[in-house]
Amino acid sequence: MDFEEKVTNVEHLFDGKVIDLDRETVTLPNGKEALREIVRHHGAVGVIAITPQDKMVFIKQWRSPLGQVTLEIPAGKIEPNEQNSPLETATRELNEEARYMAENLELVMPFYTSPGFADEKIYLYHASGLSPVTTELPQDEDEFLEKVELTLPEALKAMQEGLICDSKTIMAVMFWQLMN
Repeated sequence: MDFEEKVTNVEHLFDGKVIDLDRETVTLPNGKEALREIVRHHGAVGVIAITPQDKMVFIKQWRSPLGQVTLEIPAGKIEPNEQNSPLETATRELNEEARYMAENLELVMPFYTSPGFADEKIYLYHASGLSPVTTELPQDEDEFLEKVELTLPEALKAMQEGLICDSKTIMAVMFWQLMN
């Protein structure tokens, strides 16, 4: 069976700081038409950073869509000048949010966050050989962050308590658990 939907029209609805929104008219494999609302995103990175003391680095912050504080791995969106280098974004975010640099940054896997309505792709990196940065990059003006370092049992408990609740961070903790 051919599953491909043919796009017959694109209506651009919104340009935002983080996302854009399109409404597409598509022709389905059976010939009928349907509408698709698609969130467009430049992409992002997440960094699995394990300290020499065998603790994972998390960033504590408020998340307005959830109405709560979360613990997440250092992460951020790929800037337009970094489109061809998610590794550059990972290095920058590790500095900006966690104030670490890594001897090695290895791509674990890229993945799509919500392919039913968004094209956001996150590149998940594993950072090893961490050391404090010598030059701190400025943090985003609209972010209020706190670095938190947890052991694996503490991270698993934070997942059970709902503090760790986003997909990239859950994947990071599961990756760490498999490494042990």
